[in-house]
Amino acid sequence: MHVGEGVRLALRQIMQERLKSAFSLLGVIIGVFFLIVVVSVVEGMDRYITEDLSREIFGINTVQVRRVPQIQVDTDPAQRREWARRPRLTLEDAEAIRGGLTIPALVGVESRTSAEVRGSSGQGLQNVRVSLVSPEILEIRQYLVEKGRPFSRQEAERGLPVVILGTSAAEALFPNADPLGQRILIRGFPFRVVGLLEEQGSILGRSLDNVVIVPAQSRAARFVSRPGTVSSIIIQTRDPGQLGIALADAEAALRVHRRLRPDEPNPFYLETAEESLAFWDRISTILFLALPGLVGISLVVGGIVIMNIMLVSVMQRTREIGVRMALGARRANIVTQFLIEAATLSGIGAVVGVLIGVAVAAVVRTTTPLPAVIAGQWILLGILLGVAVGIAASVYPALRASRMDPVEALRYE
Repeated sequence: MHVGEGVRLALRQIMQERLKSAFSLLGVIIGVFFLIVVVSVVEGMDRYITEDLSREIFGINTVQVRRVPQIQVDTDPAQRREWARRPRLTLEDAEAIRGGLTIPALVGVESRTSAEVRGSSGQGLQNVRVSLVSPEILEIRQYLVEKGRPFSRQEAERGLPVVILGTSAAEALFPNADPLGQRILIRGFPFRVVGLLEEQGSILGRSLDNVVIVPAQSRAARFVSRPGTVSSIIIQTRDPGQLGIALADAEAALRVHRRLRPDEPNPFYLETAEESLAFWDRISTILFLALPGLVGISLVVGGIVIMNIMLVSVMQRTREIGVRMALGARRANIVTQFLIEAATLSGIGAVVGVLIGVAVAAVVRTTTPLPAVIAGQWILLGILLGVAVGIAASVYPALRASRMDPVEALRYE
């Protein structure tokens, strides 16, 4: 039997037995739909964390020096107490690292907090992210000033009260005026607006544009900690392959600056994006390994339904099978007919499941903060799995049909 003829007969059978076919399709549709939706969300989360979030938190090609790890997983009370006793990082630490590097690199300092910000007209804005940075951070973080200018190195070193606004903060504070040159109050302290950032968008529903950027040595530093201290020191290499050298140089320079003995542990933490996001790699690996098993449960149930319905179909079409055998059809032809029919049936179910899954993933991406990436390889895998389940489930009914006695089949009522 030719495949085209088998598909045509399968489609005709599906149209004749709509309810039975719908039940056969249901299990495959649910399994493939589940695969597409869950994998799309996990794939989207993976790309978001490894690309967007790592760029926002760590920057590109960077080593961060922090008092404690930025991402803390499975920490015990003793570890947290040890972290609390560590001395804070200082501007002098940053200078020591800058002087100890043996490769070309940018070294900047950064601290973050949230604060109430008010415009000159009295318009207030709550929970604005205040980033206290050195000029190098503007380049490391790829903050692009769309209008106005960034603050200069002289302004940063003198701690002058100048500020760069994100687009959301600018629109909220100055809805009907040009913010440049205007004055804002950050926790009551006045700052002059010198620049407006290019729009950055959002991450997981959190706006990246509700931000103000001020010099790290300005009066806003007292909002975070004691004067002269910073939350992190960030080193960005020009060459990604030199991150290991930068990490080793920074560690050595900071140990010398703090006069640590060789047997003393580091009272600071050095991290790269890859090291800090290793926990997500473990989670995503587990998810991608577990998904086939979870989807397999749905597909096995769908396969059992298909097998039972195919057995009923074999019984109902006993006379048809007898006629085909009497006209010269061999066992292989009968087996092929039923396999093609099941593959067509489950293939249609897989395509429907893919379409529903893609639609739901698109809705999730547009209406929720969850990212969802629809990758072509998962669509192909979903269709192939659906077809494979149909073929596997129909082997026994097809063999049973092919072993019928033609004479007894023709007598069947």
